[in-house]
Amino acid sequence: MDKFQVVVIDGQGGRLGRMVVEQILAAQLPCEILAVGTNSTATASMLKAGAPSGATGENPVIVACRHADVIIGPVGILSADAMLGEITPAMAAAVGRSPAVKLLLPVNLCDNRIVGVKPMSFSELVSAAVEELRGLLP
Repeated sequence: MDKFQVVVIDGQGGRLGRMVVEQILAAQLPCEILAVGTNSTATASMLKAGAPSGATGENPVIVACRHADVIIGPVGILSADAMLGEITPAMAAAVGRSPAVKLLLPVNLCDNRIVGVKPMSFSELVSAAVEELRGLLP
């Protein structure tokens, strides 16, 4: 049986993705992490945090979404042209069509507003996502 695969997608500077990778590793969850950045800076940030493998760009997002058990990232990964245009329509479609469970962090940036969700720091959002991931693991 293949290992449970968690794909972490982030863009811009990769700060949120880095925090996700760090907390998953600190929690010692039994999963394989693949860091996919929309740009090389984001990917490098997640790799520096300890992700064992990573890739950059549109095609890696598309391919990773086919095989992921869980996808973690900001809610903007579902919106074409989000993250200052870093999320292409093909990336957003790949995330949306993926059979993976999506743990979307409600980051109220890039004109995405999640109504009814209390404001939380990045650290609180990431901790909540890691706890949700823990409940999904076999």
